[in-house]
Amino acid sequence: MSIRDYVEILLRRKWIIIITFAVVMGITIVATLLTEPMYRASTMMRVLSVSGGSSGDWIAYDTKQVERLMNTYAEFATSRPVLSELSKRLELEDWPQIAVEILVNTELMQITAEARDPVVARDTANALAEVMIAQSRELYTGGGKTAQEILGEQLAQVKAEIDEAWSDYEGLIAESPEASDQIAAASRAIDLKEETYATILDQYERNRVREAVLANTLSIIEPAVAPREPAKPRKELNIALGLVLGLGGGVALAFLVESLDTTLYSVEQIKRSTAQPILGMVPAAGRQAQSGLFTGASPQGEAFRRLRTNLFTLDHDSPLRALLITSAEPKEGKSTIASNLAFAVALSGRQVVVVDAHLRLPTLHKVFGLSNRIGLASVLEGRVSLEEAMQETEISGVHVLTSGPLPENPAELLSSPQMSVLIDRLTRQYDMLLLDTPSVLAVTDAAALARTADGVLLIVERAQAKQESVRAATQQLADVKANTLGIVVNRSQADSTYEYYSRVPTG
Repeated sequence: MSIRDYVEILLRRKWIIIITFAVVMGITIVATLLTEPMYRASTMMRVLSVSGGSSGDWIAYDTKQVERLMNTYAEFATSRPVLSELSKRLELEDWPQIAVEILVNTELMQITAEARDPVVARDTANALAEVMIAQSRELYTGGGKTAQEILGEQLAQVKAEIDEAWSDYEGLIAESPEASDQIAAASRAIDLKEETYATILDQYERNRVREAVLANTLSIIEPAVAPREPAKPRKELNIALGLVLGLGGGVALAFLVESLDTTLYSVEQIKRSTAQPILGMVPAAGRQAQSGLFTGASPQGEAFRRLRTNLFTLDHDSPLRALLITSAEPKEGKSTIASNLAFAVALSGRQVVVVDAHLRLPTLHKVFGLSNRIGLASVLEGRVSLEEAMQETEISGVHVLTSGPLPENPAELLSSPQMSVLIDRLTRQYDMLLLDTPSVLAVTDAAALARTADGVLLIVERAQAKQESVRAATQQLADVKANTLGIVVNRSQADSTYEYYSRVPTG
């Protein structure tokens, strides 16, 4: 398909696109207006990565450890103890939505609270950060004694032992100055306990500094502020999405309907469906002129003159004295085309007779303004002669044999030997015979007459005929060995008609 084909589909299905767009936009706007505003506030926190390290350093950085630490705090932020403490502080009935986000490749963590009240959103984010800071120490100690407390107790115990050792040493010197070996042993015990004390004191200082850092592992970098504008609904984004979804959905629905619709909207579609040549294309006319005769220099009159020329070109190869005009379905313009084709042929100086072989719903007498008291049925039943039933029109060279009173057995009459004799007589008496018949798929009348005619013109009304119907009619004509000359497109588009004129020789 070309770009032009796509444009034609969009123009043809414009109301589907417009309605779909209007519905989607309406739903979007109503949903946006009815959505309760939600405010969002965020607190930015820093998580300091601290580790004892294998080398004894009290701060070390490890990528995996940092990642674990950040994830731990993220889970910790929404744990039951933290939320329970937060609930006590804020005393909220309508609990806000809380989200924790770790900023990649940083030590930053963002706590976001979403609530109907901007102040509640701000207070929730800040309070949650404060609760996390207050409870972060317990995250590592588990509520038991810290290393500093344990080392402090050991220092106190060793200090007491040192004091006791010094007391024993001084007492020994005072009571037994000559006991040098005992004094030396007491001195060594004091030195050993003082070394132990120094070692524990060094560990105590290291842990004191480390736990001081741990106490500040979490810190607030940027506290939350009350938002001025709601985070939801995002009106501009919703409208933009509505525009995209409305147009996209409308276009998609238009192409879906087009793919399911078997109506033939273009000449190219008609050609592909029938595999028959296009002999003529009659432009659409106004309602008042659709069932009348086109005279003068109208586009429709020119179209019938072109059709006449193409038929005369085919007549050079084999005589075309009797033409049957039919269609796949009713109301595709057979009678109008038969009448105007007779008019166009008569303008070339030929004598034309148009026979209304539609013995179920005749129309030709209305087009030419003639009486239908007697006609074809009367002749075939032997009630009147052909001369009595034949009527002349106001158009020179055009004669009409109307249907006459509607018979009870139209199919039998049209397939009778009398009909074959009548056609043979009319083709000898006139230069061209045009048979206006019912549609092929409606009744068997057209198929019965098709074999007696020199050629068949299949009328296809653009934007009305269905692909399956046209194909079935073409196949049915082929089954009865009818000589289908080609297709006449009724109500063709103006641009397609002019394009067609530029390709057809005027001869």
